Amino acid sequence: MTVALAALTVTVVGLMVGVELAVAAVLNPIIHGLAVGPSLEAGAHGARMLGRLMPVWYITSLALTAGLAAATGGAGGALSLTAAALLAVSVVLSVAVLVPINNRTSTWTADSHPDDWREQRRRWDGFHLARVALIVGAFALVATTAALL
Repeated sequence: MTVALAALTVTVVGLMVGVELAVAAVLNPIIHGLAVGPSLEAGAHGARMLGRLMPVWYITSLALTAGLAAATGGAGGALSLTAAALLAVSVVLSVAVLVPINNRTSTWTADSHPDDWREQRRRWDGFHLARVALIVGAFALVATTAALL
């Protein structure tokens, strides 16, 4: 049962990390490279779509990782607990900083957007990179836990 939980946790957390890394390294640079109107429209669409999906994914990842910490002992339990703590910090960072910016950007259009929209995007991108670092660390710890089983 613990091995199955570890496999599920590695899969769910790993896929989440992949999506968030793709947003940071591929999707946002593409969107930012578009002309202003299409860039704002694509960014708003992405903010709405991922804004619905990612909270569920983050909470599921945190719950699975906490469950893995509870199910494993010794070094594996400590690694999973640390991973859960990193994911919890990423959730707090998301709710406190990223979600408010995301909620604003989800409403922007070519005709209706603030003058500082580029600065707000840069701010989101910077905090998103910090979040990616946290969840990559969590994933590495979850994967190490699984390897110890």
